[in-house]
Amino acid sequence: MKKIIFLLFALVLFINVNSQEKYLTKTGHIWFLSNTPLEKIEAHNKAVVSLLNLTTGDIEFVLLMKSFKFDNALMEEHFNENYVQSDQFPKATFKGKITNLSSIQLESGQPQQVTIEGNLTIHGKTNTVKTNGTLAKSGDKIDGKSKFNLSPSDYDMKVEKYLEEKIAKTVEVNIELSYDKQK
Repeated sequence: MKKIIFLLFALVLFINVNSQEKYLTKTGHIWFLSNTPLEKIEAHNKAVVSLLNLTTGDIEFVLLMKSFKFDNALMEEHFNENYVQSDQFPKATFKGKITNLSSIQLESGQPQQVTIEGNLTIHGKTNTVKTNGTLAKSGDKIDGKSKFNLSPSDYDMKVEKYLEEKIAKTVEVNIELSYDKQK
């Protein structure tokens, strides 16, 4: 009898895990913009890994800080060595949830407004982030977009006094993802 109950439990667990709609990208694009009257700083990272579970609403991101590319090599060096200290804090992570999952209808083919809330860790510091975005489904693909602002000081990134006027106190972060369904 115990074997039958165990087998039924294992079967239910197996069906539940396999019935989840999971989507993955390894080529997500995140870029940031720091814009002041003295200087515009923009950097792109096109190697963002993200997993989206449409059954639970869970969404996760991982990205290497050294994968951000700048137009100016010196800015890239300063970013990695002085601000995010990429050798000590090599990655940024986000682990969160789509909080309005029950109200979106991806099968409609139209972009759906989503609200995402979770924990963003950069430079060894974790803060709660809440933002809006869109998800649009086409076949076995889902495209996601979002934009939000963050303050480097909230993540304990120090800016030298003589550079304070060149680096924005609030940085715009943009996200574009194209997920493929996992089978």
